[in-house]
Amino acid sequence: MNDIQINPRRAAVHLLTRVLQKHQLLEEILNPVLKGLSPRDRSLSRALASTTLRHLGTIDGLIDKMLDRPLSDKMFEIRHILRIGIAQILFLNIPSHAAVHDTVELVSEKSKYRGMINALLRRTDRQGAKLLSQMDVPKHNTPSWLWDKWEAHYGNEITHEIAAANMTEAKLDISVKGDPQKWAKLLEADILANGSLRRPVASDVTSLPGFNEGEWWVQDAAATIPAALFGDVKGKAILDNCAAPGGKTAQLAAAGAKVIALDRSKGRMKRLIENMDRLGLSVDIQIGEAENFSPKQQLDGILLDAPCSSTGTLRRHPDVAYLKTSADIEKLCLLQTRLLDAASKQLTPGAILVYSVCSLQAEEGENQIDALLKRDSSLKRQPVNAKEIGGLSEVINTNGDIRCLPQHSGGMDGFFAARLIKLSAS
Repeated sequence: MNDIQINPRRAAVHLLTRVLQKHQLLEEILNPVLKGLSPRDRSLSRALASTTLRHLGTIDGLIDKMLDRPLSDKMFEIRHILRIGIAQILFLNIPSHAAVHDTVELVSEKSKYRGMINALLRRTDRQGAKLLSQMDVPKHNTPSWLWDKWEAHYGNEITHEIAAANMTEAKLDISVKGDPQKWAKLLEADILANGSLRRPVASDVTSLPGFNEGEWWVQDAAATIPAALFGDVKGKAILDNCAAPGGKTAQLAAAGAKVIALDRSKGRMKRLIENMDRLGLSVDIQIGEAENFSPKQQLDGILLDAPCSSTGTLRRHPDVAYLKTSADIEKLCLLQTRLLDAASKQLTPGAILVYSVCSLQAEEGENQIDALLKRDSSLKRQPVNAKEIGGLSEVINTNGDIRCLPQHSGGMDGFFAARLIKLSAS
C-alpha cells in the first residue's frame, strides 16, 4: 500500500499536483487518486484539495508574505504542503496542533524544508487571521483574467459579491419527480421558490432516502431554470442538445415531454442512460454531433445547454478558475455560435429555442444571443416572466433573459439562459 493510500494529506497534495501542474479536472481524478482510502479519509482529502483551491489566492499571498525568499517553481510539492497546512489552520475545523504536526510529517526528517514548514504554519496559527484582514480576499482568490472580465461586465461591487460567493461551498440542491413536501421532510431539506430542495452537502448522496428508488436527482437550482422556460411540455417533442449527464433531460422527461437526448460523447451518455434507468424515465437516446443532427420529427423545442467555461460553478468546482483561460473561452464561443446556428435550422416556425450556459462570461451568454439575433432574423427573443420561475425576479436581466449569479437565492450556480421563438424558416 503506497503513502497516498494511507495518508489523506499526502493524497490531497497529489490532487493539487494533478490539477495545478498537469491541468486535470479535480472531479475526474478523485477516484483514481483516492482509491484505497477509507470514506472518512476520502472526505478529508477532497475537502483539503477543494478548500485549498477555493482560497488559493489568499493562501499563496500569505506564503509569499511570510517567506524571506520565494520558493522556486520547481518546489511545487513543498508549496502544496504549505497550502494544505494553511487551509487546515484557517479554513477547516481542524485543531491547529494536529494540522501543523500532520502536515510537517509529510516531509522527511532530513529535508531542509521541514523546519521552514513547521515555522510558517505556526506563524499562520498566530498571525494568519490578522494578515488575511489586510487583504482584499475576494479579489485575491480570483485569477486576474476572470476578475477583469467580470468587472468590465458587472462592475466592481457585483464582481466582489460574485467572488465572495465563490468562496462558499455549494449546498446540495435536489430535483424530485413529485411530492416535494414529502421528500423535503425525508431529506431534511428546505423547499426553494422554484421547487428545488436544498440541504447540506452529503458525503454520499446514494445513501440518502429515495436515491436508489429513483425519486430524485441532484441538480443545482439555477440549472432547473432553462427547462422550465418551455412551460408545459407534456406530450411535446423536445430535443436536448449536449444532454449528458442528464439533469435537464430528467426534468423534461419527468414533466411528460417526449425527449430526444443528444450528445457526442458515448462515455457521458453512458452516465445519462444509467441516470434515466435509475429514475425510471424513458427518453430517445441519440449519439452524434449537434451541428449535423437531423431530427426525424417536427420539434416543439430545443434545449441547447452548450459546452462552456463553467465559470458559474466555482463554488463546487474551484479548480475551473485555474484550468480555463481566455483562449479556451474564445474557442468555446466559436463552438457555441455554430451550435446556435444549427439549432435555428432544426426548428420549424412556432417552436422554442432555449440556450443556456453555466458561465458567468458575457461572451458565452448575453453577447452570444445579441449576435445571434443580429445575424438570424428568423428568431425573436421571448422574455421571461418571474412567475414562470417561482418569482425569482432577481435573476431576470433587462432583456428578459436569465442571469443567475452565485450570490442569488441563498447561493446558486452562475447561469445564463435565453428563450427564443422561431418566426420563420431559416
